[in-house]
Amino acid sequence: MAFVKLMREFFKSDRGSIESSLVLIPLLTVFLISSQLALAIHGRNMEQLQVQNQASAGAISGEFSSTDTYLKIYSPDAEQDLDLVISTRSRGLASLLPGLAEIVGREPRIEVSGLAIVENQR
Repeated sequence: MAFVKLMREFFKSDRGSIESSLVLIPLLTVFLISSQLALAIHGRNMEQLQVQNQASAGAISGEFSSTDTYLKIYSPDAEQDLDLVISTRSRGLASLLPGLAEIVGREPRIEVSGLAIVENQR
């Protein structure tokens, strides 16, 4: 009987719940912030690879998208002029932290660019 009474008191007491919340809430916040940073870095790296691939493929094939910038780089020698393609892309970033847009003041975005020298131009 004493054991049952002891168990009832144990389950009724909320001792430790405040200490637990004081530890878990900051820990969860740090986890979400680090996950958001990892997601942003991974997303930027994947976008960078895709944009660089788009710029390189366009420079080799000569087919450019409407968002690409085409620059002529002049040199004193007429045979040495180069053409440069700059591909840019911007997209939104998934947010793991509620209220991140309000804190930053804008929606999180990833903006990357890729460069390539145009081939077969002579």
